[in-house]
Amino acid sequence: MLMQDSNSFNTVTPQVARFDTPLHLKSGAVLDSYELVYETYGELNAARSNAVLVCHALSGNHHLAGLYDDNPKSAGWWNNMIGPGKSIDTQKFFVIGVNNLGGCHGSTGPASIDVRTGKCYGPNFPVVTVEDWIQTQVRLADYLGIDQFAAVTGGSLGGMQALQWTLDFPERVRHALVIAAAAKLTAQNIAFNDVARQAIITDPDFHGGDYYSHGVIPRRGLRLARMLGHITYLSDDSMAAKFGRELRNGALAFGYDVEFEIESYLRYQGDKFASQFDANTYLLMTKALDYFDPAFQHNNDLSAAFRFAKANFLVLSFTTDWRFSPERSRAIVRALLDNELNVSYAEITSSHGHDSFLMEDRHYHRLVRAYMDNVVV
Repeated sequence: MLMQDSNSFNTVTPQVARFDTPLHLKSGAVLDSYELVYETYGELNAARSNAVLVCHALSGNHHLAGLYDDNPKSAGWWNNMIGPGKSIDTQKFFVIGVNNLGGCHGSTGPASIDVRTGKCYGPNFPVVTVEDWIQTQVRLADYLGIDQFAAVTGGSLGGMQALQWTLDFPERVRHALVIAAAAKLTAQNIAFNDVARQAIITDPDFHGGDYYSHGVIPRRGLRLARMLGHITYLSDDSMAAKFGRELRNGALAFGYDVEFEIESYLRYQGDKFASQFDANTYLLMTKALDYFDPAFQHNNDLSAAFRFAKANFLVLSFTTDWRFSPERSRAIVRALLDNELNVSYAEITSSHGHDSFLMEDRHYHRLVRAYMDNVVV
């Protein structure tokens, strides 16, 4: 629950929900029980009609906003979007963030102990899909006494989850905000994900995914995967503006160590990520991205996939996002309009590439605020 003191300094405490009803996954695997770590912000109103679910992307988690008492630098990943008086206003909405099943920030995942063996699940943790996550999020909603969300939102993989909500549980979501997302990955995107996975799997410290029992982590592979991914999240313009061809020491060293500022940045990001994220979770998350394709079961007809959707939609894309390009969002909009659904669309000028959905941008935040201001609770 997010709390405010008299100085409006926000602190937040993660919570845990345990589920002992078996979960049948799309792959055919079954989890007998699992836990989800989540955080909430604001207050659930008496009618229980003001809940907003925020779904995270590949490397995200449940910590959306606010700070932890023991870490003054622990602002949530969407702290610029969520909070009192912000675009998703916690004075109006009860906002929920959850670490998805298979994650590595407290929810049951590969690094968790499998009670049947007394060891980490490791590579035996089943592959999970976006549809599986929606099933777990529905159970969390039931656990919290929420029959219908005022809105479900997220960026990138989080936006895919928002889309899936409107397909699987059309009666339980009134609005979907789909940001920097796509209805399926392109072949190029799948290729990027596979290269990242291969970097991890071929690391000698991976040990077939059972690196926990060896007391090591596949740091080199995870580092390379993150470096590759990070390049795809940025735009050429943003990289040029931030780094250009600047040399760290002002002169060429004629070697293979770090020379350019962009090299230093990518290596820092890779090292940081490798110390904080679980490699098996990274594999799972990228597979969930690859498998997402709601039109597949409808003869690749996206309009047919949305036939039973009932939500109102806000779809946002960013001009320099080449990973999930604006054309991918426009394809979603066309499918929604084919079904005569209420949809608003904006293509936002931004130099930050795919990462634009995380950035503080006045126009972008005003669009979200304007939409959320009109959500009736």
